[in-house]
Amino acid sequence: MTDPATDRPADPSDPAHHAIDPELRSRALDGIIQLLPRVLKRELPEVTESACLFDEVGLTSAATLELILELEDHLDVQIDVEGIDQDDLRSVGTLAGFVAGHVIAED
Repeated sequence: MTDPATDRPADPSDPAHHAIDPELRSRALDGIIQLLPRVLKRELPEVTESACLFDEVGLTSAATLELILELEDHLDVQIDVEGIDQDDLRSVGTLAGFVAGHVIAED
């Protein structure tokens, strides 16, 4: 079975495995698509879930940080970015899955 957030095989025993909230993933996906033009300061053609963030959309390292900060405000959550890696930034969908699985619970 594949983890929909990463397109990698799901392995619940993997310490990096996080439960994905489907509703939050959907909200994160919508937020990313909505925020990308503002973060990149330009209009974008239609962005899909499978769009490659760096190659197709033109995201940079600095813009990635800005996008995540904007997304935290948009979703009113705090995202634990400590474990983020290149695979999590592969596409709009993989980033949405990462966000949905890495929200820091409020005490």
